[in-house]
Amino acid sequence: MIRLGTDITVIDRIARSVDKFGDKFKERYLLPEEIERVTSTASLAGLWAAKEAIAKALGCGIGSELSFHDITITKNPRGAPHFKLSEQAQKLHKVDIENSSLSISHDGGFAIAVAAVVFLNS
Repeated sequence: MIRLGTDITVIDRIARSVDKFGDKFKERYLLPEEIERVTSTASLAGLWAAKEAIAKALGCGIGSELSFHDITITKNPRGAPHFKLSEQAQKLHKVDIENSSLSISHDGGFAIAVAAVVFLNS
């Protein structure tokens, strides 16, 4: 079975949150290694959208079953984004992912992400 998730966010909304809450805003939904890679508000908004899209592809959304910190977004050597779920999230959701894909983009004041997840035995 293949499931898709998508999310779009206004970059200025993320900028206002950073202005209001500072580093605490970033720490609330990003892991330290993700914070280190943030180069702009647009990239920060892209990570936000990516985690939301991944949660939607998993069928649960962000909440009590899956937190922002259960999802780690990294880049491969060619710069393409991909993600990994925490062991706790994998066990809780009995997630058996065969393959996945993640795309993040930002332009015109928006950040968007699309996640595709292929599940084994579905």
